[in-house]
Amino acid sequence: MSALTTRGPHDTCKDNGERMSRTYEIMYLLDNNAVRAGWNEAKAAATGLVVKHGGKVLSARRWDERKLAYPIKQRRRGTYLLAYCELGPDGIATLRRELDLTENVLRYLILSAEAVPAQELELTLAESQAGFVVPPPPPEDVPDVAEREAQREEEGEMEEIPVGELAEEEA
Repeated sequence: MSALTTRGPHDTCKDNGERMSRTYEIMYLLDNNAVRAGWNEAKAAATGLVVKHGGKVLSARRWDERKLAYPIKQRRRGTYLLAYCELGPDGIATLRRELDLTENVLRYLILSAEAVPAQELELTLAESQAGFVVPPPPPEDVPDVAEREAQREEEGEMEEIPVGELAEEEA
């Protein structure tokens, strides 16, 4: 009898039935400022959390850079990192907790996966061999001076009015 058996498409188990690891797909939304400071460092910081919590990164690659529909943590752009990893059930809970507290990870989505698609492995290999460089943002996504001033004015409108002045205005 082997030391490891497969109970289902997602579980690798010991003979005593204790779950060891599952394959997960993780989509990270990374802060673009961190990505522009250094893609490899931003990628290593995000995927390093999986290793820190007892997992193994099978594949990780840049998926896309996008303008966000609304600001997240005061950021208007983000870069998506798609990763596949193996991680135990206890590790996934602690990983989620740490991702919630990680400043450069704006959002994340963790899904259970049956296996790493062959195309993902090929794209990850191509990215690492090509000496990947993060492209500059498109010109239409760079905020102009008027847009920045409008944003500052919106933030300035949230000033507090003393209670005495508020009562005088209502009268």
